[in-house]
Amino acid sequence: MASDANDLTINYEEEGVVIVKELDKQLLSKGAWTTIIFRYQQWDRRKEEYGPDRFTIRRYQKRNGEYIPKSKFNISSRDQAEKIINALQDWLKQ
Repeated sequence: MASDANDLTINYEEEGVVIVKELDKQLLSKGAWTTIIFRYQQWDRRKEEYGPDRFTIRRYQKRNGEYIPKSKFNISSRDQAEKIINALQDWLKQ
């Protein structure tokens, strides 16, 4: 694992093929507990191409100088992402 939150990634490779390709990330909070939202694509072996953009929120705890993954939430679709955005916007207006 990484010792700097900026170095955390979800890139994942198997047999020379990047299965999970990180496209972007935003640090939502940084410190002993760090939260990052990632935008990524996953390799589709059948089609031999990357699928649509996906999103995941990951929480890491820094212990002994290294970030350890603790939890994750995968946003399953663009539609679900938009619903999350709308709910948060509604709540923030209140």
